Amino acid sequence: MSDDWKTPDVEALFGVIRRLETADETEAFFRDLCTLNELRDMAQRWAVARMLDGGLHYAEISQRTGASTATITRIASWLNHGEGGYRAILDKTQ
Repeated sequence: MSDDWKTPDVEALFGVIRRLETADETEAFFRDLCTLNELRDMAQRWAVARMLDGGLHYAEISQRTGASTATITRIASWLNHGEGGYRAILDKTQ
């Protein structure tokens, strides 16, 4: 995959995320950084990734999460052919 998304601002963001030490600090930072819709969207994507990894069918995932099948398809693509981020965290949390 292309690394053109790794701008200095993105790298700076990742740098500060790595410095977060507690759940409270992480929650406060992300709540200040993101809108409620952005947080909900990210949470939905994470739920979809977990359900895909669990073998659920797209229709079931859509019904449970409210995500469109197009969104589920994109997440499945990233899960299987992305940077490996979903896989790494799914493996750590199982």
